[in-house]
Amino acid sequence: MRRTIKLLVAALVLMTTTTFAQTAVKEYKAGHVFYVNLPEYMTKTTGMNAAAGIQFKNEIKDIAGFIIEDNKEELAIAGMSFSSIDDFYQNFIKDFLNDKPNKKFAKPVMQTIGKTNFINCDVSYFDEESKVEIYYFVGIAETKDAFYKVLCFGSMDSKAKFKADFQKILNSIRD
Repeated sequence: MRRTIKLLVAALVLMTTTTFAQTAVKEYKAGHVFYVNLPEYMTKTTGMNAAAGIQFKNEIKDIAGFIIEDNKEELAIAGMSFSSIDDFYQNFIKDFLNDKPNKKFAKPVMQTIGKTNFINCDVSYFDEESKVEIYYFVGIAETKDAFYKVLCFGSMDSKAKFKADFQKILNSIRD
């Protein structure tokens, strides 16, 4: 009986010490959830860009795209801060398709919908290997927590057919 009481007292002391010895903790959310609307003819895919949060394509229409999320807190931790969506866009676009000769950039278009800022432009270049002019819709969305790079692409013929849908994809992004 004495032994049982000693064991219970020792267990209580150990549990109390352990409870009080713990350091306060702070909860962190890992990962970032965002929402986007894709046209029904697009299907999710993989293999285009390892940094992408979502990748999509339509093989029959020969178009594809992906979205890369850049969390503002993680950018700050990495020592990167941007004063505006235009600052982020300029930082990204200066190296976009750097290895492609004769690329053409349209003037960027900016807009705000609700609390989200957007900027987008058309970029194209002639691909010597495939003998096709390649079209990119490049868009950036800025929310309170993140910047999202939206890149949709296909042949230049796809611009007239799908640019409005690419714009809808960009404008649908929300945290």
